[in-house]
Amino acid sequence: MPSDLVVVYHRQPYEQVLVDGVPTLRENKSPNGIVPTLKSFMGRDGKGAWVAWEQVDDAAERAAFERVIEIEDSYGAYRVSRLPLTSAQVKSFYHVTSKEAIWPILHGFKERYNYDPVDWPTFREVNWAFAEAAAAEVADDGVVWFHDYNLWLAPGYLRKLKPNVKIAFFHHTPFPSADMFSVLPWRQEIVESLLACDVVGFHIPRYAANFTHVAHALCGATLAAEAPTRADFSPQGMALSEMATPTRLSFKGRDVELSAWPVGVDVDYVGQVADDPETGRLLDEIRAELGARKLILSVSRTDYTKGNVETLLAYERLFERRPDLIGKVRLMLVSVPANRNMAVYEAVQREIEELTGRINGRFGRLDWQPVSLISRAIAFKKLVAYHQAADVCWIAPLCDGLNLVAQEYVAARREGTGALVLSEFAGAAVPLAAAVMANPFSNRSMDAAIDQALDMPEAEQRARMKVLRERVRRYDMGAWTAEQRRLFAGLAAQETGAAA
Repeated sequence: MPSDLVVVYHRQPYEQVLVDGVPTLRENKSPNGIVPTLKSFMGRDGKGAWVAWEQVDDAAERAAFERVIEIEDSYGAYRVSRLPLTSAQVKSFYHVTSKEAIWPILHGFKERYNYDPVDWPTFREVNWAFAEAAAAEVADDGVVWFHDYNLWLAPGYLRKLKPNVKIAFFHHTPFPSADMFSVLPWRQEIVESLLACDVVGFHIPRYAANFTHVAHALCGATLAAEAPTRADFSPQGMALSEMATPTRLSFKGRDVELSAWPVGVDVDYVGQVADDPETGRLLDEIRAELGARKLILSVSRTDYTKGNVETLLAYERLFERRPDLIGKVRLMLVSVPANRNMAVYEAVQREIEELTGRINGRFGRLDWQPVSLISRAIAFKKLVAYHQAADVCWIAPLCDGLNLVAQEYVAARREGTGALVLSEFAGAAVPLAAAVMANPFSNRSMDAAIDQALDMPEAEQRARMKVLRERVRRYDMGAWTAEQRRLFAGLAAQETGAAA
C-alpha cells in the first residue's frame, strides 16, 4: 500500500543488536535526537514509510536480503525500505564525498576540502537508489521528506520519476555563503535538485538566506517573498543575525517554500529524566566527588568543527591567567569519535588527547585532575546528571548547524541556575542569545566568556537561565514538529486547490 509520508534519511529508525548471535532490531533507547523526532511522524499522518541504507557485502546475504520490512513500535506501524549498499559504496558516498568534500565546505573549512578522491558517479548512483526507493513507497499525492546534504541529488531524481509528488527537504547542517558553496564543482547540479523541492527547511534564517543567494547566483532563482525575522530570532550584531527571512523562491514557473525553524529537544523528557530518582543518585555521587570544586562541562563529537581544541587551549590559559583557580575547577570534556575510520578525525582526537595530557601534567596534583576526557558516549541519565551538576556548560564550535547539547543543558537546569557559554557560530546561538557568547576564533573573547561564566552572580545566572529556558521550551521538539506539519498541510492545500 502506498504511503502518505515517506521519510528518507541515511540512518535506520532502529538499532541492530546481536541476541544469541542473531541480528535483532531494537527500538532506539532515547527519544531525543533526530531519528526519534522523525519517527514521531510515523503513523500519525496516514500510512508512513522510511528509506535508509544498510551495509551488505556478502553476496549470499545480498541475494537473500529483505529490502522492505514492516515495523511496529511505540511510534506506530510503518514500512522500512532498506538499500543494501556495499562497503565500497558507503566509503565513497558517505566517508569520502560527504565527509571529505562536502562537510568542510558546509562548515567553512576550505583548507580541509578534498576533491581528488571523490567519485561523483557513485554519489549520483546512491542518490538515485534513494529516489527510486522513495518513488516506490510514496502515494501519488503523498509527501517525500529528504534529510541532510548527503541526499542533495535525490529530490531532482524523484521529480523526474514522480513529477506530481510533493517533495520536502531539511538541512541539519549549516548552509554556506555563495562564495564558499561555489568551491564545490557540482554546485549547479546540487542547487537545481534542491529547487525541485516544494519546501526546503533550515534551522535559522541565515542558512535560508545563504541558500537564496546561492540559488540566485547559480540558477537564476528569484526571491518571491520574505518576512521580518521573528523578534526572538534577530539579535542585532551577532555573527548569525538576519533581519529578514526569505520565505519563498521562484524558479522556472514553480514556487519553493523556505522554512527557518530549529529542531529542538524533548524538554518534557529531559525534565522527567532530571527528576528520576536514579538520576538523583548519580547527581549526588558526582557532587560528592567534586566537593567544593566547580564543574565545567563540554560535550560534542570529535570533529574539527566542534572547537574542542580551542576550548582546551582557552582552559589552559585560564590557569595561566588565574592561578588562584588551580585545584578549584574541573573541565569534563566529552569528545565522542564520530567516524573512527577517517584519518582527519583521528588527528583531531590525538590533538585533544595531547592537550589534555599537557594540561593535566602542567597543573594537576595528586588529589585533583584539571581535565577529565571522556571519549565514549555517556548514558543519557548520567549525562543529565552531569548537566545538573555543571556550574558551566561550555559549547564553542567553530561552526555548527544548531547544537542540541546546549539546549539539553538548559532543559536540565530545573533549579534555574548555571551558566551557558555558547559560540556565536552555533545555530543555537540565534534563539539562545541570553547565553554568554564567545567567538572561538578570538582568544580574548574565549577568555572573557569563561571568566564571566565562572564569576557570574547567582542573580544573573537566574535571570539569564529564565530567558534561556523559555526559549528552549518555545523552540522544543514539539514546536519543530508542529512547524513541519504546518508546511505539509500547506502542501496538501496546494494539491486540493490544483485538483479543484
